[in-house]
Amino acid sequence: MLIIFDWDGTILDSSDKIVFCMQQGARDFGVPVCSADEIRNIIGLELSLAIAMLYPELDKAGVEAMRGCYVACFIEADKQPCQLFPGVEETLFALKAAGHDLCVATGKSRRGLDRVFAGLEISALFSASRCADETASKPDPLMLHQLCTERAISPCDAIMVGDTEYDLEMASRIAMPSVGVSYGAHRLERLLRWEPLSVLDEFAMLLPLVGVHQQAESGIK
Repeated sequence: MLIIFDWDGTILDSSDKIVFCMQQGARDFGVPVCSADEIRNIIGLELSLAIAMLYPELDKAGVEAMRGCYVACFIEADKQPCQLFPGVEETLFALKAAGHDLCVATGKSRRGLDRVFAGLEISALFSASRCADETASKPDPLMLHQLCTERAISPCDAIMVGDTEYDLEMASRIAMPSVGVSYGAHRLERLLRWEPLSVLDEFAMLLPLVGVHQQAESGIK
C-alpha cells in the first residue's frame, strides 16, 4: 500500500518553530504580529500563499519580502533541529518492513525538505516526495495525483496521513482514504469534517490501522 505523509506537524514536531519564525519575520519586516492560532491555521500551505492569507494587504513584492524574513529566521532557528513526534521512527520502519511504499507530500519547499532529510535516517524510507514549490499548493490534490502516477498506484489504493484539514481535503478531492493526527496544527473538528478513516492521538496507532484497512480492502476486492 502507498502511504503518503505530510511532514510538519505530522512527522516532525515543528509547529512551534514555524509560529516563532513567522512572528519574528513579521517583526523584522514591520507588519503586525499574528497570533499563534492564526499562524497554525496556515501551516501546510505553500509559504507565499500562507503569508498572503495572513497579510492580505501585502502586494506580491511585499509577500516575497516577508517570505525572505521568515526563511532567514527559520534557517537560523533550524540549526537546532526539531524532533520527530513520539513513535514516528519505529512506526515508519515497521511500515516499510511490512512492504508499504512511503512518500511525503509537504507544504515545505524542496530546499527545506532536503535540508531536513539530510540529517535524518528515516529519509531513506521514502521512495518519493512532492514539495509545494514543485506543484500546486494544498489543498489542491495535484501533488497526490503526481505521487500516485509516479508509483503506479490508484488514489483509492493509497492513504494520506496529515495533521491539517488541507491534507485531508486534498485526499477527499480524489477519493483517497485519509488518516488525521490530533496532535498537530488543526483541531479535531476541522479534521473530522473530511471524514478520515480515523484521527489518531499517537503516530504508532497508524500501524495496526493500516493493517485493518488493508485487510478490509482485500476482502472487498
